Order: sequence, then structure tokens, then C-alpha cells
Amino acid sequence: MYSEATVALTLYYHPLSSYCWKALIALYEADVAFEPRMVNLGDPADRAALAAVWPLAKFPVLRDDELDRTVPEATIVIEYLAQHYPSAASLVPASPDLAWQTRLRDRLFDNYIHNGLQRVVADRLRAEGQRDPLEVDRARADIRAGYDLVQPMGTDAWAMGETFTLADCAALPALFYADYAVSLAEWPKLAAYLGRLKARPSVARVLAEAGPYFQYFPLKDG
Repeated sequence: MYSEATVALTLYYHPLSSYCWKALIALYEADVAFEPRMVNLGDPADRAALAAVWPLAKFPVLRDDELDRTVPEATIVIEYLAQHYPSAASLVPASPDLAWQTRLRDRLFDNYIHNGLQRVVADRLRAEGQRDPLEVDRARADIRAGYDLVQPMGTDAWAMGETFTLADCAALPALFYADYAVSLAEWPKLAAYLGRLKARPSVARVLAEAGPYFQYFPLKDG
């Protein structure tokens, strides 16, 4: 554990990226100081700069210059913050039982909702003759199944009850974007939960920063 004031963190990200939202929410929630480094993967120089930090050239990536560590993957970024920053510690509960339940919810949102949404988006980005309606139907079915899995979480204030955690950081991008692929109208508890998430200051900040770029989201017109 160390002083937040002495650590130089840089987050490589894009404000429209759903997984970057997950990391940004955690950083804003814990009020951890960092330098945002926006990356345009379509720009060769930007891509090369990201690849120099993380060879896969995928974001988000957190660079900790103080400890000379590179931390990729949104979930791992949040785990890293919870381990090293007192203000972020509550994002992963100290109780082992609560911690694994939090991680499970994180995986449910990512694997059963977020993943399906990304498959729908990937298909929309393909040329007209290369699209796969059957795969899109399967992805939408996975999203619906994911909604059914996490629907009980909508009864509490947050995914783990009264404390905002890693699971909620995962829930916002998954539910926000998936709602464009499979409407939450049939899952009113989840829709209400999404409403609470949007009102959270850390989330509202992420959404506001994404606003100018949202016109480029492939599913925004249905």
C-alpha cells in the first residue's frame, strides 16, 4: 500500500469503449488521480504507442510508472486499484465469501451480457454481405439468458447490496449498451437498476465524457 499522491498512473483508453467505462468508473468512484491517454486505434501512431505498453494493443491498460507495472484488462485494473488504493478497497470486499460472489457477478455481466453485446456490434460492423443473422440471434439469446441470471440483483441498491463494487462497474457498460441490442423493458428490475447506475456520480461522469463520441456507436439507431 502506498500514497496515492506519489503514484503516476496513466490509463490508455477510449471514451466510447465499454470495457474502458468499467475501469473509468472505478477510478472516478475511488477518486484516484490518473492521466487519461485517449487512444485512437485507427491511428497507426496511437496504436503503436499502446502496443509499446501492451503488445496486444487492447484497452483499457493502466500503467503504473511508480512501480513499473503494466496492468491490462478492466477487471484486473479494478483489482489492482482495490489492492493498492485505500479509497478503492471497497470495490472488492475484504470478506473472502463476499469477494468471490462479487467476482462471480463481474463474470456474469461480462461473459453473459457484455460478450453477447459485442458479438452483435461486431456483426453490425461487417459489410452487408458478410453479416450473420443466425449468430446475431444466438448473441441476443445469450443476452436474454444473462438478463435472467442477473435479474435478482436488481432488487437491492447495488449488485452486492448496499456497497458499490467491482460488480457494479461491470454492470453499467454491459446493461447500458446491451439495452440497444435487447431492450430491458421485459426486465423492469434491471431497468431500474440501470437507472440507479446512471445517476451515480462516477457513472454520470463517464457517460458525459462519452457523449461526443456516442454518435459512432453502431447500434444507436436500432
